[in-house]
Amino acid sequence: MAVAAAVYGGSSPSPPRIAAQIKPNSTPPPPVFISTNPAHVNQHHLRDLYAICNHSCHRFPTIDAAGRVEPVDALKLREALSHSPVVVSAFTKPEFLTTQSSASPEVTTFTGIGGDWIRKVAPVTPENGRLIGFGRAVSDLGLTASIYDVMFLQVHPALRGRGIGRMIVQRIIRTLTNRGIYDIAALCTDNQS
Repeated sequence: MAVAAAVYGGSSPSPPRIAAQIKPNSTPPPPVFISTNPAHVNQHHLRDLYAICNHSCHRFPTIDAAGRVEPVDALKLREALSHSPVVVSAFTKPEFLTTQSSASPEVTTFTGIGGDWIRKVAPVTPENGRLIGFGRAVSDLGLTASIYDVMFLQVHPALRGRGIGRMIVQRIIRTLTNRGIYDIAALCTDNQS
């Protein structure tokens, strides 16, 4: 044991030192709902997500002077979704996306005698949540598949570093491998790799 301690640089840090390095998170992580049902994807919300994430459907997009890519063609987006055998979407409650302290009208509709406890305890669903992430895969449904368009919002600090993009990719891979497809590639830019 002494030899191993000498080789690896001594003993491990004390528990109080480890506890001091862990920064407590004052806000709990937002609830996230991951769906593989293509019917849960609203085409208009997805188009807005493309715009907010500055993501293009083109391999070499046209970029304007402000650094924004051209908007997504709604007809082509609908066609792409209909030909994607795997579609994964992520949702969270809308209040996690607002940065101002004032409540939005939809948040205050549940307040009353019991306060807003109903809104707080209600689980996230595609119906009451906001689309914050998306990914899809195209496949020959036999041997190979390619992952495309993985994107997610990072506009609120509570959503950063929570692994939402990783959850989307893992769900795509799990869905494909459950279908017996193991040759999986991902199309990404240099910034996404």
